[in-house]
Amino acid sequence: MRAMLAVARREFAAYFATPVATVFIVIFLVMSGTLTFTVGGFFARGQADLLPFFNFVPWLFLFLVPALTMRLWAEERRLGTVELLLTLPITTGQAVVGKFLAAWAFCAVALALTFPLVITVNYLGEPDNGVILTGYLGCLMVAGAYLAVGAAISAMTRNQVIAFVLAVAGCFLFAAAGSTIVTEFLSTNLPWLAEVARGLSVAERFAGFARGVIAARDVIFFASFIAVWLLLNAAILEHRKAD
Repeated sequence: MRAMLAVARREFAAYFATPVATVFIVIFLVMSGTLTFTVGGFFARGQADLLPFFNFVPWLFLFLVPALTMRLWAEERRLGTVELLLTLPITTGQAVVGKFLAAWAFCAVALALTFPLVITVNYLGEPDNGVILTGYLGCLMVAGAYLAVGAAISAMTRNQVIAFVLAVAGCFLFAAAGSTIVTEFLSTNLPWLAEVARGLSVAERFAGFARGVIAARDVIFFASFIAVWLLLNAAILEHRKAD
């Protein structure tokens, strides 16, 4: 545990040593506020809740999270520091989890900074803050899922741009898998695949959290999803190390 936390602290500090942290947080806050109050029709709905915000989070993270993960391993490989990291008295799995936890903590900070939205809805009405808290937990689960995918893809290449593009594409597949267009098309042509797509849809699993429902199957899905991609990340690094 100490080794993982050491890696996590190192990586977390690295975000704030560059403009990455500021750019990510500013873009996320501006976009989340703009989409919630304009496109989301916050005032037109006449309800004091954060459902408009939660509706956009999986799609906001779709681009912003890969911007975080593209450097996790691609930059280490480009600079040749990944070999140094993996020769330290830590396992590959500890390094993978440590970097993941740092990125996840960073996303948690970004989400926490949206507290003015919570204050706003409480000022305008009497929302169910339990539902809001559950929605934020779901946002954190979505961020973790995308981070795990992006980190594994980052380990495959030295080029950060390629890592970003592939991570966006990969996350998009899991975000859009449960959309009406995809499921209707699959239901017509490959009915069995439509159910698989719904089951693997991150946005579909998040919908329950946004409504204030914490279902065991959704929690298990996110935990398993993250674990599988982190294992894949470690396997890729082990393979590269063997080369």
